[in-house]
Amino acid sequence: MDKICKKGRLSWVMVFLLAVNFSTYGQQEMALYPARIPNSIPGSDQETNKDFIVRNVSKPTLKVFLPDPAIANGTAVIVCPGGGYGVLVIDREGYQVAKELNKIGIAAFVLKYRLPSEQIMKDKSLGPLQDAQKAIATVRERAAEWKVDPKKIGIMGFSAGGHLAATAGTHYDSSFIDNPKKTSLRPDFMILVYPVISFTDKIGHKGSSANLLGQNPALEKVKYFSNELQVTKTTPPAYLTHAGDDTVVPISNSIRFYEALNEKGIPADLHIYSKGEHGYLKEPSFDEWFGRCKLWMQVNGLLSQK
Repeated sequence: MDKICKKGRLSWVMVFLLAVNFSTYGQQEMALYPARIPNSIPGSDQETNKDFIVRNVSKPTLKVFLPDPAIANGTAVIVCPGGGYGVLVIDREGYQVAKELNKIGIAAFVLKYRLPSEQIMKDKSLGPLQDAQKAIATVRERAAEWKVDPKKIGIMGFSAGGHLAATAGTHYDSSFIDNPKKTSLRPDFMILVYPVISFTDKIGHKGSSANLLGQNPALEKVKYFSNELQVTKTTPPAYLTHAGDDTVVPISNSIRFYEALNEKGIPADLHIYSKGEHGYLKEPSFDEWFGRCKLWMQVNGLLSQK
């Protein structure tokens, strides 16, 4: 009986140690704002998550995915799922990608950002950008804790999440959050996958624009959030990928952004697939487009050449 008890205690100790290890190097979800959420209107939490499609986000979080310390290389990526600023495709364009980043030694942070709503925000156009800026500041300020190089913190986004990532990369010099430590809000690089970039009439994604800016936004605001118009000589380098047959977000979004980056001398790669539609649901395979992204990161010193 004593042996059985000892075996039982040993099993529980092993479970505990495994749990601690998973918590330390696995996944931890934290409130993005420990205290007051900026630009918010008090109300009840209406968030839902059905089949990993998240709606009505009013309390943003950051989910931490840390790689095995044996292969960690110091690079970090904040991942912004897409969903037209109406929902978040949080598993396929968030958690799954984070796990793949971990496999190549990159620390990943999935941002569950607020979805624009006049019911929960004083200015719904700024809520997602505030959350992206806070995520960048958080990862940079806690870089030592998470074994991250504060000069190798990038942001990645899919579809409307790509718009948010590009907005963070082009509007970092305007702080929309409290930043008492004057932490740099500039991402060191951008990875944009079939991204919304523009809100202009010809190529803009109307659904994302309406959700973020409203049905009839002022022209000045449309231009401000059309990121191809906001590129400067200090905009971070970028990797873009898009499909030519994308009928949801025209490929012109990525092309215009690449051209704007190229005009300012910003290093950028753009890989276009003839087929893939929006979402890369069937083709190209994940290994195909992500493999090209890995090569870009290697060339730019974000991954080893091995």
